[in-house]
Amino acid sequence: MFSLTLYSYRNLWVRRLTTVLTAGGMGLVIFVFSAVLMLAEGLEKALVSTGSKENVVFIRRSSEAEVQSILPREQAAIIETLPEIEVDGEGRKRAARETVVLISLLKKDTGSLANVTVRGGKPDMSLDLRPQVKVSAGRMYRPGTSEVVVGKSLAERFSVSGLGQNLDFGSRTWTVVGIMDAGGTGFDSEIWCDADILMAAFRRPVYSSVIAKMRDSTNFTPMKDRVLADPRLTVQPWREREYYAAQSELMARFIRILGVTLTLIFSQGAIIGSMVTMYSAVAVRTAEIGTLRALGFRRRTILTAFLLESVFLSLLGGLLGLFAASFMSRFTVSTLNWQTFSELSFRFALTPAIALNAIVFAVVMGLLGGALPSVRAARMEIVAALRLQ
Repeated sequence: MFSLTLYSYRNLWVRRLTTVLTAGGMGLVIFVFSAVLMLAEGLEKALVSTGSKENVVFIRRSSEAEVQSILPREQAAIIETLPEIEVDGEGRKRAARETVVLISLLKKDTGSLANVTVRGGKPDMSLDLRPQVKVSAGRMYRPGTSEVVVGKSLAERFSVSGLGQNLDFGSRTWTVVGIMDAGGTGFDSEIWCDADILMAAFRRPVYSSVIAKMRDSTNFTPMKDRVLADPRLTVQPWREREYYAAQSELMARFIRILGVTLTLIFSQGAIIGSMVTMYSAVAVRTAEIGTLRALGFRRRTILTAFLLESVFLSLLGGLLGLFAASFMSRFTVSTLNWQTFSELSFRFALTPAIALNAIVFAVVMGLLGGALPSVRAARMEIVAALRLQ
């Protein structure tokens, strides 16, 4: 069996051009398949990693995102008294009232307007609750001032003035005092400022949410039940990580469905190409197959050899496609978050699961493309095949 398999691989080398073209077709399909899965994974990773498992987000019931939520000051004050919220070394509850609004900014590459999230909070507490956020240039905004810090991705993709320059939105002129790096999370696509000043600028008397850190995250369920049963409150508690995961679910599912559909369409062409290649190989090597049968090789052995040849072709193409797709992780893309209707930047993300799925898909294409030609080769009669010599 080993010698017959080696014979098949030598024939692939003899038919180098056909081998390269067939493997290239397979590789293109795997590239598309992997890139789409990486796109969806990158979107989920950017949003899920935005949240922390110790933090809880309180928004108005029936609201899907902070930008849609309305949280009165009285309810925000009640939430901050919850015993499950952690207290810092100074005796303050580790909770921040935040206001989220959307503004329009010009994109650098297209010059078109896109929605951007502006988050108002407490400069010390909002930053303390998000340890992944660091001010990489300049400084944090000061409370009670019209100062802002801008996310790294937003600064790269939008026409945002540099440090010391001004932005006009709401009814105020804001000064950019810092650039924040949130490690590729959703906060990289936001502008942060003081909540009270932001509310005054937009004449908004209510908050959007309260973000708080729990003493013990395992107490989330009983705390949630008590909050939902409190007649004074009309809020819905979310684990912060689950809240951001829910925001990515709809978009990620759409990307996967669309991508897999396109991949299945493209894969039909690749499978047919593989089938034609293998039928051609069988036709050219008819006499050789008769000789192998005369030497005592069984039909099953010949079928397996040709099938392995087809799988090898698809596996080669799959590895090439996966290798090409891996370079997509260097690129940052921007899309509309369907839950908040704001611009979100994220990177393609290649995971071991995606790589495994791509290889398995390549092998399946090889098996489907090589099945019928391999059966034909195995069913050839010795005498009929040798007559063609």
